[in-house]
Amino acid sequence: MKNNTNDIYDILIIGAGPGGMTAAIYGARAMAKIAMIEKGAPGGKMTKTSEIENYPGFDSIQGPELSMKMFMQTQNLNIPYLGDRVVNITKQTDTDLFELKLFSGKILLSKVVIIATGTVERKIGVPGELELYGRGVSYCAVCDGALFKNKDIVVVGGGYAALEEALYLTKFVNKVYLVHRRQEFRADDNLLAKAKKNPKIEFILDSVVTKINDPKANKVTSVMIKNVKDNTEQELVVSAVFPYIGSIPITDFVKDLNVLDENGYVITNSRCETKVPGLFAAGDVTNTTLRQIATAVSDGAKAAQFAIEYIDNLK
Repeated sequence: MKNNTNDIYDILIIGAGPGGMTAAIYGARAMAKIAMIEKGAPGGKMTKTSEIENYPGFDSIQGPELSMKMFMQTQNLNIPYLGDRVVNITKQTDTDLFELKLFSGKILLSKVVIIATGTVERKIGVPGELELYGRGVSYCAVCDGALFKNKDIVVVGGGYAALEEALYLTKFVNKVYLVHRRQEFRADDNLLAKAKKNPKIEFILDSVVTKINDPKANKVTSVMIKNVKDNTEQELVVSAVFPYIGSIPITDFVKDLNVLDENGYVITNSRCETKVPGLFAAGDVTNTTLRQIATAVSDGAKAAQFAIEYIDNLK
């Protein structure tokens, strides 16, 4: 086996969202040889979140700002940040080391791996969605909201993200149609009440988006909406669609280790351990019941602490 770096790490952390960066901070403070591997910008989904109002210590903070604060803390601890993507993980039977193959072709070795890759946005799966991505279909209100000043838009979903981003988008747009397939919402009552009080938000419930027009025009011109109870349809003339209908865990690189549940999330115990010794996971990528910044940070701290304990026992 060729190791392009000749390095053996104590802990390699895959992902640099709140869980991954917290794990890095705890690991570095324990004097472990550590690095974070992240193909994108640090912060994960925080970088795509507008206002965060439920993270302790901040009444309100922008997602990109909180991301940078966490990242700068890791850099003050001199934690290496490797801009790359893990494509496969195996565990060597003779050394008990994890072997990580990166997209760049590099191979890294580590005593412990902490998976903190989070999730990606789930697609609606309707005609026009993929064709118009970047041309009116967006999964990031922070990134693209200002492009639609004084326009009418659609937000799809009924969870925290859909409500939070609908509220954020009202700063720019003329009107937000919030389309949700049920009457019930997966968010706290305060956030829901705030959205309902906003005059720019109109709720279209018991309904789904069935088509996004118009790929021929190379931009979003309207959406087709169907009521799931009476099957009636309507067309909404809008300039953008922002889907927030859930997420898919980023775990393809670990599928061969048999640590995933039926939905692709990493199965962990209360110590953030998987059934593979030395393999831990933290944050949204795990089979947790709540996915928030605060819970990811908690997981990151536990994963790193128990990882250090695991390494000490190896000695």
